[in-house]
Amino acid sequence: MKCIIVDDEEASRAIVSQLCVFSEKLEIVEEFSNAIDAMIYLNNHDVDVVFLDIHMPGFTGLDFAQTVKEPPKIILITSDKKFALQAYEYEAVIDYLVKPIQKSRFDKALNKLEKIIEKEKTGAPQKEAALESPNVKEIYVNIDRRLIKLNLDDISIIEAKGDYINIKTDTESFTVHSTLKKIYEKLPENRFLQIHRSYIINFLKIIDIEDNSVLIGKDVIPISRSNRPDLMRRLNLL
Repeated sequence: MKCIIVDDEEASRAIVSQLCVFSEKLEIVEEFSNAIDAMIYLNNHDVDVVFLDIHMPGFTGLDFAQTVKEPPKIILITSDKKFALQAYEYEAVIDYLVKPIQKSRFDKALNKLEKIIEKEKTGAPQKEAALESPNVKEIYVNIDRRLIKLNLDDISIIEAKGDYINIKTDTESFTVHSTLKKIYEKLPENRFLQIHRSYIINFLKIIDIEDNSVLIGKDVIPISRSNRPDLMRRLNLL
């Protein structure tokens, strides 16, 4: 598992680094003395976990957890126990280690991390077998008690909007009472990919990819850091 260490104290970074090396489960890819530099790094790199100090000058660990969009898993490290309850309000925070860190407690946090990552991998939505075939050419949507046939080749973008999804084709848009997860399970994966928690795209219609977004028609769609590797694997790159 790839990790970064973020702590303004060099001695603390060294201790966490040593614990990571002893574990043999972690690969330290970078260390940072401030949260801002770590945020910049995460904009362009994927990691599995961040070992994050809470008390840092200017921009705290909790500021980091609140600001980073779709962060990796976070294990907070601090000498102060009073932030424990507040820390778990952040979905990315999976554990809270108090300095000085005991190896047994560190190993327990790693075991928890491994279980969470494995659960997320095995818990990915499964496609319905009938729609895995590339021969599937259409899908029917219920709009105002009418079943409307949409050709899959015409669909470019599907966007989540609360309890509804907006399906955009080359010429029209359709608003359907459904969830992104539900429709994604019905789409053939040889053409469609979820690239953000709010967007599914027909990646055959991509015009351009720049930084963390794709251009489809005139629409610029964000790519989440966690979905970007899957998109890149699907592309026929030279």
